[in-house]
Amino acid sequence: MIGPYELNSIYCGECSALMAKLPDDCIDLTVTSPPYDNLRDYEGYTFDFEPIAQQLYRVTKPGGVVVWVVGDATINGSETGTSFRQALYFMEIGFNMETMIWNKGGFSYVGAIHIRYPQVFEYMFVFTKSIPNTFNPIIDRRNKNTSGKFSKRKRMPSGLIKDPGYCGNRREYGYRYNLWEISPEVQSGDNCHPAPFPEALARDHILSWSNPGDLVFDPMCGSGTTCKMAKQTGRHWLGFDMSEKYCELARKRVRFAQPPLFTELT
Repeated sequence: MIGPYELNSIYCGECSALMAKLPDDCIDLTVTSPPYDNLRDYEGYTFDFEPIAQQLYRVTKPGGVVVWVVGDATINGSETGTSFRQALYFMEIGFNMETMIWNKGGFSYVGAIHIRYPQVFEYMFVFTKSIPNTFNPIIDRRNKNTSGKFSKRKRMPSGLIKDPGYCGNRREYGYRYNLWEISPEVQSGDNCHPAPFPEALARDHILSWSNPGDLVFDPMCGSGTTCKMAKQTGRHWLGFDMSEKYCELARKRVRFAQPPLFTELT
């Protein structure tokens, strides 16, 4: 149990009210994507951001991480800036911030592209409560030249580049950068949510910022992708959602998920 909630469960209700019943400093990692700017019809429910952010800060462990995937609608020729306002508010209440980009690799035609470049990305803000306790970098970026050597060049405050000389052989694969190219999820027979979360995106953040046995949380879990991938990577999970319809969908998807792909829960 964690507060009144059983681990590895999904509950229906407004997430800030449900989070208020959680103890302080209890969540290792949150991975979520809020229903921003009314871009989707979400069962008629609304989204009150600031109480959610405040509760997330309270329940996140020192050294814990919140991954907040969000974008902006374009209205009357201008992006709303919702994502930036939310990011700045997270910082105001105490979080540190790193910005990552989700490149979806394509776009849906939404008009007016004759006056602007098509939008193909969303922000993945990584908010940390002090220095992250866990970082397991994904090493899958193939280096262009593995036969040559590399140097640790550094740009100095003056603008000049300091080159200490060659430092070693380049590995075949290096750390992934902070721009992730992952195809968006599409609605399917077992996932009728209006904005399904890519499983690979949730999985890779869970692998990066948590360890087996940690508690992974999604306060707006939708169709349950974060909870499903937490199960498949050997983590505990907890999910909240306003819609009982989507809670049932999430429970079903998690229930029929395969056993952990990496290591059993500790």
